[in-house]
Amino acid sequence: MDARRARAHEYLAEELDAYAHWYVAPASSSGGHFLTLTLFAECGNAARAARGQTAEFLRGAGADDVVDDARLIVSELVGNVVNHAVPEPSLSRPDGSRRIDVEFKMWPKWLFIGVADEDSTPPLLPLGDTFSPDLLGPLSEAVLPDSGRGLLIVQRLAAAVWWTPKDGGGKTVWCRLDLDGASGGASS
Repeated sequence: MDARRARAHEYLAEELDAYAHWYVAPASSSGGHFLTLTLFAECGNAARAARGQTAEFLRGAGADDVVDDARLIVSELVGNVVNHAVPEPSLSRPDGSRRIDVEFKMWPKWLFIGVADEDSTPPLLPLGDTFSPDLLGPLSEAVLPDSGRGLLIVQRLAAAVWWTPKDGGGKTVWCRLDLDGASGGASS
């Protein structure tokens, strides 16, 4: 087996290991930390509250290196819910607030962040580079769209981004930050 193939196998093994850990809530005995927040989109300060709680949780867990990236990711994902999510008819209530659940699962090697809403519409995750690097010179402000950059930002900061449907309607947008600097994302 050549070196490139060995690296590909090692990368796949690391991805599968992270994927397996995503399913469960870490116990403190494993060096892990877990937190779930419930916010409401109509409260007016949901993104600010989520950013503050993200920083408190991560600093308390000793993950100071990823606080800024995680705060930006959470802010973008919560902002998407506030600005775009339309609850499923079965989940909406007259004069009810839209629920936002923010979940953190932190292991010694990974931080998983999930933001759940009551809208089952899949997010439009950007694929590849949407802009030519040649265009992002001095005129970068002119070529970037006014909106729709949130998930692009999240993809640039995280090692992985995906979404899962929720039973009964709604979805969760997930991302993973690698805390050991092994691959992509915030720690590289």
